[in-house]
Amino acid sequence: MPPTPCPSDSMRSAAVVNEDIRDLWERSGGYLSPEDEEEYQRLLVEWAAVTGAGTRSAA
Repeated sequence: MPPTPCPSDSMRSAAVVNEDIRDLWERSGGYLSPEDEEEYQRLLVEWAAVTGAGTRSAA
């Protein structure tokens, strides 16, 4: 069962999102179905937003 999406005004911690990513891979046995891939991509975007991984700092 996929996790319930969070309201846009609340953010989950990186650890929680990472746990969901790990659970997804474990449930899938290392092979993502198209639905799993869609969830994985959503989780990656959420994780990047929480960690700031998608931002670049000025040099």
